Amino acid sequence: MTSLFTHSDKARHLADINSQKDPLLKPYQDTIARRLQKTMDMEKRLTQNQKTLTDFAAGHEFFGLHFKDNEWIFREWAPNADAVYFIGEITAWQEAPAYRLDPKPNGVWEIRLPADALKHLMLYRLRIHWPGGAGDRIPAYARRVVQNVHTGIFNAQVWHPSLPYEWKHKNPSNDPRGLLVYEAHIGMAQENEGVGSFAQFREHILPRIIRSGYNTLQLMAIQEHPYYGSFGYHVSNFFALSSRFGDPYEFKALVDAAHAGGLRVVMDLVHSHAAKNETEGLSRFDGTLYQYFHEGARGDHVAWDSRCFDYSKPEVLHFLLSNCRFWIDEYHVDGFRFDGITSMLYLDHGLEKAFTSYDDYFGDNVDEDALVYLALANKVTHGINPDSITIAEDISGMPGLSAAENHGGVGFSYRFAMGIPDYWIKLIKEVSDEHWPMAGLWHELNNRRPDEKTISYCESHDQALVGDQTLIFRLIGADIYDHMHIDDRNHRVDRGMALHKLIRLITLATAGSGYLNFMGNEFGHPEWIDFPRQGNDWSYKYARRQWHLADAPDLKYHLLAQFDRDMVHLAKSRHLLGAQSPQLLHEHNSDKVIAFERAGLIFVFNFHPHLSHADYPVSSPAGKYRMIFNSDDSFYGGHDRLEKDQVHFTLDKGTDNYDHDHLSLYLPTRTAIILEKTEDAILESI
Repeated sequence: MTSLFTHSDKARHLADINSQKDPLLKPYQDTIARRLQKTMDMEKRLTQNQKTLTDFAAGHEFFGLHFKDNEWIFREWAPNADAVYFIGEITAWQEAPAYRLDPKPNGVWEIRLPADALKHLMLYRLRIHWPGGAGDRIPAYARRVVQNVHTGIFNAQVWHPSLPYEWKHKNPSNDPRGLLVYEAHIGMAQENEGVGSFAQFREHILPRIIRSGYNTLQLMAIQEHPYYGSFGYHVSNFFALSSRFGDPYEFKALVDAAHAGGLRVVMDLVHSHAAKNETEGLSRFDGTLYQYFHEGARGDHVAWDSRCFDYSKPEVLHFLLSNCRFWIDEYHVDGFRFDGITSMLYLDHGLEKAFTSYDDYFGDNVDEDALVYLALANKVTHGINPDSITIAEDISGMPGLSAAENHGGVGFSYRFAMGIPDYWIKLIKEVSDEHWPMAGLWHELNNRRPDEKTISYCESHDQALVGDQTLIFRLIGADIYDHMHIDDRNHRVDRGMALHKLIRLITLATAGSGYLNFMGNEFGHPEWIDFPRQGNDWSYKYARRQWHLADAPDLKYHLLAQFDRDMVHLAKSRHLLGAQSPQLLHEHNSDKVIAFERAGLIFVFNFHPHLSHADYPVSSPAGKYRMIFNSDDSFYGGHDRLEKDQVHFTLDKGTDNYDHDHLSLYLPTRTAIILEKTEDAILESI
């Protein structure tokens, strides 16, 4: 059936939906419609109306090395090349006429080899000749790249085991209780100094995450990257698993085990830029700087020392969209966190920019080709599996990123609420406890677009890096090294632990649709992250996680871990993140009290550093309430100033000259409590 809308009509219609949801977008309707039109036009250009976009995103099945019909077929796109040779162990790393690729239309090169020419684990690469030069290159679509531990040299490797991996578990379905994300890095997840493996993570770390209650595992640094200290964000080989952590079998076993435990697996996908490496990367792959990247200064990301993709080129879109599909097809991941969205979206990469006006989102500084790519990437990812998770990491606040495609949005499932961790750091660094602004805090925690799902967090890996500080270290400082025994009463530790719990609980309780934690931060890991480098004598001392601290019953880390586990389980059991946004019941700046209702629960926070409140009135629906959770419990390292499971009855309006039904509560300093209504009937005042 032919659509009643032309592309232009549809774009205008979707732009109108946008402005209806947010009247401030009305002046930018023409720009929004143009961008939507560009996305539709590019999709039509790529598919020629002959296939779906998902079918188009299958370049990994054409390019690269494949064993099919009892022969090896290898193809590469190198439009500027004069000659391409397949070299490796099979040719003693020399060019040989029998291994010269044949030129095909549109810059494609191809070679077919007999079945016995290549064996599992053999090493290979390409030697590409271009006008005026030549160079060795690892194939752009290589699925396995390994590094020689002695020479440091990377090569592609044939991965053709006799038996394929047999998947045992299906991808978990969407969890209606919201997204509870545990962000982790495979290499630094182990206790010992060194690089951890997929197998070690599956055996030792994954069970911890499952027990902790998180339902989504976000993995960093999965794509191959030459420099370990880049945290995986300088990718060289986009289709290759980082071999320093293990092989494809071992990663598949990890994903399978995560699925068995009910965890969905999201990986960091770095399409915002690429490593500048030439032999093992894409830069100057066919002798030109502009094959995959912009020509001239625009092709270089000076701040990140990397290359910038040209999202206007169909061949580049083919490469990147196929990369999205590849990781889902091959490794059964459940989605992606798209890294560095801000850098993609703006021609100045959003560096040192405040983004204070809507004009910043709709001016000439926006790279609309990048915006088109992101919309298409979401369409591909959700086209493969509608339940796939896509997360936008954008600091600018670009409207519409996580709005649905049929509402004129870019189509991300979620976006990070990146202003929240920055706000917590600002409070801790610049404002004394007595002056924390409750209204400002409430606004920052709830400042999100109603039509876009967001993921809140107190701190991610960014705040744990050397040169920065985790929240626990900002709060406690060096006392964390000497005063974390459960029998050691230390003022700075007490303060730090109390606020650490309150910060996490209020961030989770107010989160839009998801919450994120970086591994180890849940129990207040005492040290930062610093990868081995020349400046630290190539030490792995800080590139690990000290799990024994959380396991030691005589240390306070153990108590913080218990708090985080119970907090997460409560959020899941009460469908907290699936509920409507929190409704503010009470906010008082001088008293440092915030109270709100969500999912049938009442949350009350007293942030005051030294003032406990007795008989404190908090507006609430009439009824009987039981305290089901309190941060001051000694089980969580608190002072046990509240009676467990205590019951409260609301007082009628007019009581004590209060003009609403209200609860009268004891609120100790730096304490949060959660109350559950146990009766629906309006009770007489007591």
